[in-house]
Amino acid sequence: MAYNIDFRQATSDAPACLTEYLNYLTTIKNRSQLTALNYYTDLRMFMRFLKVKNKLVDANEDFSEIKISDLDDKYIKAVTLTDAMEFLSFTVSERSNQAKARSRKAVSLRQFYKFLTNNKAWFAASPMLNLELPSPKNALPKHLTLQECGQLLHEGFKEFSSWMDYRDYAMIIMFLNCGMRLSELVGLNLSDYSRDNRTLRVLGKGRKERIIYLNDACVSALDEYIDTTRPHVEQTAIFLSANKTRINKRRVQQIVDEQLQRAGLSNLGITTHKLRHTAATLMYQHGGVDTLVLKDILGHKSIATTEIYTHLSDENIKKAMESNPLSEEIEKKKK
Repeated sequence: MAYNIDFRQATSDAPACLTEYLNYLTTIKNRSQLTALNYYTDLRMFMRFLKVKNKLVDANEDFSEIKISDLDDKYIKAVTLTDAMEFLSFTVSERSNQAKARSRKAVSLRQFYKFLTNNKAWFAASPMLNLELPSPKNALPKHLTLQECGQLLHEGFKEFSSWMDYRDYAMIIMFLNCGMRLSELVGLNLSDYSRDNRTLRVLGKGRKERIIYLNDACVSALDEYIDTTRPHVEQTAIFLSANKTRINKRRVQQIVDEQLQRAGLSNLGITTHKLRHTAATLMYQHGGVDTLVLKDILGHKSIATTEIYTHLSDENIKKAMESNPLSEEIEKKKK
């Protein structure tokens, strides 16, 4: 049910040790190719940085065009904790990376050098062992309110003039009701939908499958799209592009942006991932869904990830208490 990534082509510039690591991630650790590609992107930037630092490239060469396939192992083996700190500083000054992005790059470095230490015996102890992770701010996730969800569905879809309108409506219904990830939605196949059981089988992070139980809104939107409007083509994917091929993630985000614009909600910074947050928040706050159940619905590996929605609820409760008109009575009394 996974859609194809030209992984080999995308990572063709990797030096041998990095290729070994990527193979280790996908075959031994069972990470998805998309996850491995994210690691590759981070480590490619680090290796480009090493080539610049060691004056292995022309000073005027475009950083994004620097090849890493010819980077000698000796430069990777000679890396110190100071080099890693300088690299993270570079990602701030030259790439404007926020703490979350820097933290991911730090994790990529730590895991790569852990592999070189434990699996290839390049080091007695990893040079990244004491690399600290930048601490991102614990910002509460953005989401749409219940009223704004209604606005998106009603104002954004006043007319259905083509099969693509039914497709777009079904996709947004799936985001808002199921809380699925963008990669999960575009990877859906017709064979993943069980009409009898009213379920969808989705492939989440780490290639972990889970079953999502569909409510009436999801079933109705999916059935109307698939049965009456979806083009009858030899295509396994549920959601199709205008060219009758599997829709890609970029196009889905564009569609969501267009519908938010139509509904007058384009100024809220909402993305497909924020629609996932919206589904989770509404289920927790209005549906009374237990966090353990919510964890399984969202496909979270740890309950700690799910508990952000309890903090979100606490924040709303705090704001509600502060907005109570009687909250100012104590100030009046002091005067």
